[in-house]
Amino acid sequence: MHELRYVWEWPVRLTHWFNAISIVVLSVTGYYIGDPFVSVPATSQYVMGWMRFIHFLFAYIFMLSVLSRLIWAFLGNEFASWRVFFPWATSKGRQYIVGTFLFYTFVKAKPPGVVGHNALAAMAYVGVIGLYVVQIVTGFALYGQYAPGGGWDSSLGWLLPIFGNQGLRLTHHVVMWLLIGFSIHHVYSAWLMEVKEKNGTLASIFGGYKFIDPKELQ
Repeated sequence: MHELRYVWEWPVRLTHWFNAISIVVLSVTGYYIGDPFVSVPATSQYVMGWMRFIHFLFAYIFMLSVLSRLIWAFLGNEFASWRVFFPWATSKGRQYIVGTFLFYTFVKAKPPGVVGHNALAAMAYVGVIGLYVVQIVTGFALYGQYAPGGGWDSSLGWLLPIFGNQGLRLTHHVVMWLLIGFSIHHVYSAWLMEVKEKNGTLASIFGGYKFIDPKELQ
């Protein structure tokens, strides 16, 4: 008998979708800024200007969303807690890591029963959050060049002499592709868990609820 359980609180769902939309918008506008692919008959159409404005706007939205999610890791329920991202720290968590790995490598037919993130996904999200931070830091360090002496230049300008302008740009560009690759894999994994576990994984990121079989958690 399955039971309906509230897993993802609204701050988790909201920041998830802000992050997803921001990654799409920032990737499109960022790619255009680096390699303009729209031809216009006159500069008065201001395409690059709008692309840059949208890019900077969503950069702030993305930063605030990531910061909000990090804060909620200390305020939210057990499924949002920072502890779930370090399953290797407990013996039970290490068992989940092994069990999930065996499932992904086709050794086991079913993954370990969990309510929130599975162990490998939780560990991967730590790396993804690290990429978020790198993207935010390099992006605002580059942004600070357009206002010498301003807030971003004063706080992150020290990165330029160390890594150079092109070094920061290359890092920013490479991380963009890494996040795009992660997003594709993330959608596939969510669909896979939806099919295998039949617990409403995809729907849960909209409504917050999952269908849980208590027997599978034992």
